[in-house]
Amino acid sequence: MRPRTVTLVLGGVRSGKSHYAQREASRFERVTFVATARRSDAEMRRKIADHRRDRPASWRTVEAQRHLDRIIRQEGTIADLLLVDCLTTYCGALFSRGRLTQAQRRHLDAIVGAIRAATASIVVVSNEVGSGIVPAFKSGRLYRDVLGELNQRVAGVADRVVLLVAGIPVPIKGH
Repeated sequence: MRPRTVTLVLGGVRSGKSHYAQREASRFERVTFVATARRSDAEMRRKIADHRRDRPASWRTVEAQRHLDRIIRQEGTIADLLLVDCLTTYCGALFSRGRLTQAQRRHLDAIVGAIRAATASIVVVSNEVGSGIVPAFKSGRLYRDVLGELNQRVAGVADRVVLLVAGIPVPIKGH
């Protein structure tokens, strides 16, 4: 039996994060893919379909547009590994009119707590937002700050952190 691990996979847009995370997950027998993207438009529907084709049919897929903490707790009892792809889209969906409420902050706390407490191994995918330009709008800056803080908190409970740059994994923590 493998030891339980938490891996955070960070990188920019199209850096290879999801492919790397899927390769890591493929080493496990019972995998649950936790999909956070919304089918909001034709482009997102195509991306979701592409991602679905890229993963093994044997993986269970659970959509998590809400209640990610609960899904991690529930699915972690039946899977060997949870692949959460990705915190970036999940966090973006939490925002309401460019602000983050106290209830939403508590929810982010609950997500980190669920990751920490999970019995299954977890691979979490997220965008690295600290190296980009400063967003022109207040809501964009708030989103960048909240996602950056969430990434830091998940990295704090992770055993491994990997940064993907142009498809190349760069070990950051725990290798």
